[in-house]
Amino acid sequence: MSKSSRGRTFGRKSSGTVTVLETKVHRSSARHARLAFILAAVIVGLLAAVVAASYWHPILALFAGAAIGLVCGAIVWVAVRVWPVVRLLWWWTPEVGITTVVLTGWVQLASHTPTLVTLPVVALVVGVPAAVPAVRRRFTAWAWCLIVRHRLRVCFSQFIVANQSGSLPLILWAKPTPVGERVWVYLRPGLSLSDLEGRLDKIAVTCHASSALIERASEKTAAYLRFDIKRREVLTAMVGSPLVDVIDPAIPTGAQVPAIVPTALDLPDVAEQPHMVPEQKPAKPAVLNGKKAAAAAASSPAGEDISDWI
Repeated sequence: MSKSSRGRTFGRKSSGTVTVLETKVHRSSARHARLAFILAAVIVGLLAAVVAASYWHPILALFAGAAIGLVCGAIVWVAVRVWPVVRLLWWWTPEVGITTVVLTGWVQLASHTPTLVTLPVVALVVGVPAAVPAVRRRFTAWAWCLIVRHRLRVCFSQFIVANQSGSLPLILWAKPTPVGERVWVYLRPGLSLSDLEGRLDKIAVTCHASSALIERASEKTAAYLRFDIKRREVLTAMVGSPLVDVIDPAIPTGAQVPAIVPTALDLPDVAEQPHMVPEQKPAKPAVLNGKKAAAAAASSPAGEDISDWI
């Protein structure tokens, strides 16, 4: 879809068109709408004719089924044909809603109040959020969420490979985090998590962030992803501890004497244990020619030498 215009811009002749939808997306939606119209008209028409044949004449049922099929096919054609525009409006829904609310509020305020009242009210509505740091940071965080959604769409359309029909992923919603923003995205056929992991540095540059992370947001489907856009480090910041307020500053502190660190082991109170000689086991008799040697001196209980009898 494009809008024709004529004129010169910065001394050069303009192309005369303002692109709203890419040509590839426009042609793809037209082809899909035509196929959807044919399928819906044929299927609904046949079903309607079969049902109507049980009540009317078959010829009348056939004409009634054809009419119902054409109507249903036309509805499906319109839905598929306008889907790219609906998706584009979805991308700009927060901005359109905020702009509508602001303009409506301004018109109603200017119409029902004099100028001397309108200006102070506008100053308070705009000045108080800007003056309070907590409110200002909250508004800034949500503004970055709106910006990041469009920056991710630029990433998908500029340097991330899309499918052959040119359909971009559906960027759902975003919310602020302590380090940046978190965005949920639903991928279309033709992209996967591995295709995006190699382009995280480019995504961070496009989103004006320090780094970007990506992971699956659902265990059931691989198309549902979560982007974490990181802008600041929170682990290195100075965090106030509530324990400081618990300590009473009026309590006097006593002088502490530094303890003496021992440099050697000295146990004067432990009695010295006698040196214990380990018990020696008797030596085994020597074996000569496969026989044990006789004892050096064998004697009987009576004291006689019986070595000769052994």
